[in-house]
Amino acid sequence: MSIYLKKQQWKLWLFIAAIVIVGASLWYTNTLVNKIAHEELVKVKLWADAIKKKAELVKYTNELFNKIKIDERKKVELWAEATRQLSQDLSDYGFVLKVVSDNTTVPVILTDDHGTVITSRNLDPEKENDKTYLKLQMQAMRAVQDPIEIIIYRGQKNYLYYQDSKLFSELKNNLDDLIKSFISEVAVNSASVPVIYTDSTRQNVLASGNVDSLKIKDPLYVKEMLTLMASQNEPIEVEIGKGFKSYIFYKESILLTQLKYYPYVMFTIIGLFLLVAYLLFSTARRVEQNQVWVGMAKETAHQLGTPLSSLIAWLEYLRSKGLDPETASEIEKDVKRLETITERFSKIGSVPKLDTVDLVIVLNDAVNYMKLRTSKNVLFTIDSGNEKEVFGQLNVPLFEWVIENLIRNAVDAMDGIGSISISLSDQTQFVYIDISDTGKGIPKSKFKTVFEPGFTTKKRGWGLGLSLTKRIVENYHSGKIFVKNSEIDIGTTFRIVLNK
Repeated sequence: MSIYLKKQQWKLWLFIAAIVIVGASLWYTNTLVNKIAHEELVKVKLWADAIKKKAELVKYTNELFNKIKIDERKKVELWAEATRQLSQDLSDYGFVLKVVSDNTTVPVILTDDHGTVITSRNLDPEKENDKTYLKLQMQAMRAVQDPIEIIIYRGQKNYLYYQDSKLFSELKNNLDDLIKSFISEVAVNSASVPVIYTDSTRQNVLASGNVDSLKIKDPLYVKEMLTLMASQNEPIEVEIGKGFKSYIFYKESILLTQLKYYPYVMFTIIGLFLLVAYLLFSTARRVEQNQVWVGMAKETAHQLGTPLSSLIAWLEYLRSKGLDPETASEIEKDVKRLETITERFSKIGSVPKLDTVDLVIVLNDAVNYMKLRTSKNVLFTIDSGNEKEVFGQLNVPLFEWVIENLIRNAVDAMDGIGSISISLSDQTQFVYIDISDTGKGIPKSKFKTVFEPGFTTKKRGWGLGLSLTKRIVENYHSGKIFVKNSEIDIGTTFRIVLNK
């Protein structure tokens, strides 16, 4: 079993364990939230019931107030009738006088048809003879109530001005305070629920609480909010007075809403924290791996330096002893090849120098080198279109290493029999190099995995070739390399993208 497969299995098991832990935590947290939500809902229902009871009290008080108002009106009208009868020839004034004298609460002023005060009752006793005071009281009474007309004799009329009694005014003030208290209790409620108090049209807002004070002025927002509230809870109908209805709309409290989404927000934050931690640890691990990789490469280059110098000296010694020139030439090629490999390893970890070179020449040199060391059953072709020269920014020794690795992998995938084609495309900003083979192919699920360190399908191999290739193309040449397409038992195409 490969290292990469083991790592994938560990990742899978860790992922399953994480899902189980998150699921269990969500279930437990959701259970707690539901309990709190239930208590919150009970609290809201108690508040709604209390509001209904308070509304009934307000309605009853208002009805009582209206009855008192009607009684006072009848009392004044009775007083006016008694006054009219006193002005006529009656045989018995006892009852009429009793009616007049029994009015000890309602302030009244009786005038003739010219507005001259005849008498007054239940006003300030110290100012009853002050004409200016009486005139001001008449104006105040007229502003509130129309005077009662009293026909005396032969078209002569008197006018009775009156206003609410002190008792009635106190009751009215108490009722107004009760209504204000009721509206305030609706808006500023103990359950802390968002609430909107409307008139009978269910559109005009009379009061609101725990909602955005700026948005509540927007009719569209109010309409949407009322629809939402009505969908959650049946509006409470309030009848303060006869024929006057209003409605209380409310929804779940902000705390209850927050509690519902709390588990998801919490795990989102934890997930982000774990993701950041994972990325940081992965980056640190990758940096450490890179340092080990660079150190190993440079140490390999250093170790190769000594035997290479010795081989060059021995080659010169053999030539002096009459070594066959053709044999010496081949040995020299291999020594130069070792020098190239040493140079490649020495450049890893350093910032390579990129030169403007002809890619056609570089590709031909790399392919020609591999041809001599590959089975004759492998056919190589290079297609650069109509372009004789295609220039790009390269470090030649490192890029040749890339091409050699791709060709070597292609030969292994074809078991030494097949064809390898390289096509070069010169575009406006980029150069595309496609390397295709007729090998076994790569499953689509492995398109990215093949570049992972340690991934290999060979019985013998470290799985570092394509990883090194990707590193050279992307890190050192700021390009891209990926599997363009692949089909099982048909072949694979790798694409390299380089900046011009």
